Amino acid sequence: GCVGGACALGVEDTVLWKPLVLLIPLRLGLSDINEAYIETLKQCFMLPQSLGVIGGKPNSAHYFIGYVGEELIYLDPHTTQPAVEPSDDGQVPDDTYHCQHPPCRMHIRELDPSIAVGFFCRTEDDFDDWCMRIRKLSGSREGLPMFELVDSQPSHFTSSDVLNLTPDFSDSDRLERFFDSEDEEFEILSL
Repeated sequence: GCVGGACALGVEDTVLWKPLVLLIPLRLGLSDINEAYIETLKQCFMLPQSLGVIGGKPNSAHYFIGYVGEELIYLDPHTTQPAVEPSDDGQVPDDTYHCQHPPCRMHIRELDPSIAVGFFCRTEDDFDDWCMRIRKLSGSREGLPMFELVDSQPSHFTSSDVLNLTPDFSDSDRLERFFDSEDEEFEILSL
């Protein structure tokens, strides 16, 4: 395991490790994807822990599984297939493991900036390796990091204004305001 940092676990915690599916929602631009993130996004597909990217274009959701050049390769997540039932002799028919429609391609600049990148770490060593690779990717000069790992909670998240989702319901007004969806309009302010 890691010696320190975000992926460090104590000896007593190592036996408690369970496989981890990590989905990281991101906004990589306002209305279009910021080109500064494109190389980093491509690098995420190359990580051994990558599950791909959930995203698409407005009114069109896709599951991106990789890229070729400047094109993303995607599957339609709305295509369903029947469950696989093993036959009496123990053989498993593999026809549902194959796509009925070939994967499609889309230019990476057509991608909506709201995405979620997915990773799977079966073991603690997988997670430690993922942490190391993400830190290395964040330090790369090829593109901007899409997210970063930190060793501890940033000080600006320790204020009393941060939502605490503990079972304490004494602050129900604040919870109600936090989840209120009445404010549909946003304004971008410059500093």
